[in-house]
Amino acid sequence: MKYHKVVITGAQGQLGQALQVQFAKCEVISWDIQDLDICQFEQVRKAIHHIQPDIVVNAAAYTQVDQAETHQEAAYRSNALGPKNLALTTQEIGIPLVHFSTDYVFDGQQSRPYHEFDEPNPLSVYGRSKLAGEREVQKWNPRHFIVRTAWLYHVVGKNFPQTILKLANQKQVRVVNDQFGSPTYCPHLAQAISHLLETDVFGTYHLAGSGGTSWYDFTKALYQARGVQTEILPISTTDYPLPAPRPAYGVLTSLHDPSLQLPPWEEGVRDFSTHWKGTN
Repeated sequence: MKYHKVVITGAQGQLGQALQVQFAKCEVISWDIQDLDICQFEQVRKAIHHIQPDIVVNAAAYTQVDQAETHQEAAYRSNALGPKNLALTTQEIGIPLVHFSTDYVFDGQQSRPYHEFDEPNPLSVYGRSKLAGEREVQKWNPRHFIVRTAWLYHVVGKNFPQTILKLANQKQVRVVNDQFGSPTYCPHLAQAISHLLETDVFGTYHLAGSGGTSWYDFTKALYQARGVQTEILPISTTDYPLPAPRPAYGVLTSLHDPSLQLPPWEEGVRDFSTHWKGTN
């Protein structure tokens, strides 16, 4: 690993925890909201100047997609102002910044996977706040890796697979079958990030579980991997209305080096199933 001292913000989130494991051989400084509020510029500046890391990896974010519709200021503070503060500070001391974004920057209207040069057009406050964060990072620190990913899950934290497996004791579960994306197992993403950082080829990347699927077929794969017999009923988005609009098709692909691509999403399901200690 070319970077020896690594700061990880949002360290207690599911991605932050996977990154800590991936970078365990480095000197890792792990910060969460109680340690550092990235929305406070002077706090960020003082902390990073004091630590003098080789790189900052920002896994902090406001991820409550539906709540963002009515809490716009909170979403923009965490997803745009915070990344701006990190970008300004890392630029000051001449180090790179890794920042994570989302498939929600796209409107989901096309029928092929989105690559890095497709034009964003977010539908929700969450998506717009994440796009604003991308632009602040691009503006203030040219030495950046912006990584768009999708449908993150891990054996820790709160996520779709854990929720849907906890419902497996019901006779039936109803799952949306007309939203498509790229399920991404956090340890696979963390491993890809460590490879990406060896390149110094700065820019925007799409790193998500290879291939695409619906929430319905994702659930089928999870239940099959765990030996769950619960009946799964496909429903449409209109049958399960939520405050924030979702892109109907958010599958991601990359035009960059194929060696950086993540394993197929099905492999993520198998790895999750192997390591998850919860009960069905």
